[in-house]
Amino acid sequence: MATENEQGDCPDDLESVEEEEVDGSKQLDFPNVYAALQSQRNAAMLALLPTSVKRRIKALKRIQLEATNIEAKFFKEVHNLECKYHKLYQPLYEKRNTIVSGQYEPTDEESQWSSDDESDLPEAIKEKINLDDSKKETEPKDEKGVPDFWLTIFRNVSLLSEMVQPHDVPILKHLTDIKIICKEDPMKFILEFHFSTNEYFTNNVLTKEYDMKCAPEDDDPFSFEGPEIFKCAGCIINWNKGKNVTVKTVKKKQKHKSRGVIRTITKTVQNDSFFNFFSPPTIPDDAKEEEVDEDLRNLLTTDFEIGHYIRERIVPRAVLFFTGEACEDEDDFEEEEEEDDEEDDGDSDDKEVATKVNKDQNCKQQ
Repeated sequence: MATENEQGDCPDDLESVEEEEVDGSKQLDFPNVYAALQSQRNAAMLALLPTSVKRRIKALKRIQLEATNIEAKFFKEVHNLECKYHKLYQPLYEKRNTIVSGQYEPTDEESQWSSDDESDLPEAIKEKINLDDSKKETEPKDEKGVPDFWLTIFRNVSLLSEMVQPHDVPILKHLTDIKIICKEDPMKFILEFHFSTNEYFTNNVLTKEYDMKCAPEDDDPFSFEGPEIFKCAGCIINWNKGKNVTVKTVKKKQKHKSRGVIRTITKTVQNDSFFNFFSPPTIPDDAKEEEVDEDLRNLLTTDFEIGHYIRERIVPRAVLFFTGEACEDEDDFEEEEEEDDEEDDGDSDDKEVATKVNKDQNCKQQ
């Protein structure tokens, strides 16, 4: 039979065990710590292997390096193929621009398109839409093209809308087109933002250039996963006087300690704006990995993702982002991913699951 002291000791023992378990689970919340421990365990395991086996593993790694080099060559050829086909897309993008800008009015035949959304509508609503359309045909045709085409896209895509401030909107109303220039050697792409004449700056085109690399690193060749952006450069915006939205003037009052005289000083500081996109931070070419500030690296990583997204998604599917259809497709894709993740959670607790971050950003519905 347990004594009173023994009964009192039991909960303490249990509590200490629970605390140890909690501490152990917390340790797994730190990916870097876990990865380091895993690496040490793997290194220890390899160190215990017989010399003959180690020798064979080295030979296998040489084979793996050859395969990685072939993979890099494959990705380079894919990039060159993308550049080749990009030239075939250009006439279509140019025609799109003429319609958006109002330079060209599509014919009735060119405007025929059966919308799945409209086919699902009740007949009463369809009749009202047709009636409204017939009324519009009798109205004066003052509106040209598709007003605020690119601004609407910016508002629909959360990755871009987060960058746009209220003072950016009047300027982005002058954005007439976004073009892509694809370069094969050296591997890079350039985004061109075309603007109509406006009161804010004198540039007709603002550019953002992204340099890419497609080769395994000498010190870590097996981390290679394909082409990656490693550097970007913006352009100088020739702002008209008093129209630079990337800076703001702050006034501060200072009081002299002994004389009590108060003076007002003005200071120019950076202002949040989409147009800071054209003045990205830079990392010196000779900077070592460990010397780069983490915040700076995060800023550049986000910038690279935005540039890649504009090139791969926004420009090729602009009209679908304007209507919001592309946003719905990506929302559906992310919902499917979440459902898959929930199913994975039901597996054994001993199973270690590596999660992949989806870089395609959500879109906002109109």
